[in-house]
Amino acid sequence: MAALHLTNISKKFAEVVAVDDLSLEVADGEFVVLLGPSGCGKTTTLRMIAGFIEASAGAVRIGARDVTNDPPYRRNVGFVFQNYALFPHLHVAENVAFGLRRRRLPEREIAERVSRALALVKLEGFEARMPRQLSGGQQQRVAIARALVIAPDVLLLDEPLSNLDAKLRRDVRAELRRLQQVSGITTVMVTHDQDEAMSIGDRLVVMDHGRVQQIGSPQALYRTPANRFVAGFVGRGNFLNGAPAADGKSFVSRGGLTIACARLDSGADTLLVRPENISVRVGSATGVNCFPARVEAAVFQGSAFDLDLRLASGEALEAQVPAGSGAADWTAGQEVTAKIDPDAAVGIVSSSSLPA
Repeated sequence: MAALHLTNISKKFAEVVAVDDLSLEVADGEFVVLLGPSGCGKTTTLRMIAGFIEASAGAVRIGARDVTNDPPYRRNVGFVFQNYALFPHLHVAENVAFGLRRRRLPEREIAERVSRALALVKLEGFEARMPRQLSGGQQQRVAIARALVIAPDVLLLDEPLSNLDAKLRRDVRAELRRLQQVSGITTVMVTHDQDEAMSIGDRLVVMDHGRVQQIGSPQALYRTPANRFVAGFVGRGNFLNGAPAADGKSFVSRGGLTIACARLDSGADTLLVRPENISVRVGSATGVNCFPARVEAAVFQGSAFDLDLRLASGEALEAQVPAGSGAADWTAGQEVTAKIDPDAAVGIVSSSSLPA
């Protein structure tokens, strides 16, 4: 196991810049998630780390080794593909042993390491099964065992849960996080699923059009996004256009609302308010950040209601309120007061590019 260092790596395909001057330090034992929409360059980045794609510029180091020009088999990385990529004609034990046989290890050592790897992913007793006899979650765990059994310095995961149904995805991602913590292996995963990224990563790297938009913990990116793109990609949010007020402590929306806020970035032209940071009560009320509104739609989500609100200013807000708060059942047409938590309102810039 080792730290991973990417220094100003770029990749061009003809005239298309897939990855643009990306630098990233992943600590030994850290779990980092590359997050972004399709085509943002995250999978290209992962494949440059693995050596499947040659970088156009920059350097890749694993520990103290510069592996920029090394072929994949010399990098000692484990790679888990989106579609599992198991050999259909080999049973589970032989699939897991494949990399070890390529390294020409003694049979006794291969058997011991395969047994430990299958125990790690909780598949003891499945050694003789064929891939077609396994569920999607079991196949993915075999693929993970195959990647881990070679004792890689870095584990790379390319959207490993995208082919699983919702419940199984939650179960396997919890298992994946457990495996990473038990093994202590440096891990980089690619996903476009924000819930998946926030629940599993120590740090997130949000990308757009080949460039890094922000790097930080899930909490930091959620609470203090660098710009509107990050705010919209990491969690749900309301965005009100406008400008800072003269006092420098509040934001004036285009609809004329003056909203006190905890953070106001220089040049802010957008106010971010998360749905859960808006409280709603039936009838009128006064106070800081209290605004009259009408419920346009109410969707029951079990533990909460999602409310679509139309403010008197004409601007729209989405609020998420706990079930049982304010009203027994929220319905369209109710006249209410929406209160925006000033400590959670953030004035940000709309630009999707970080300053140089």
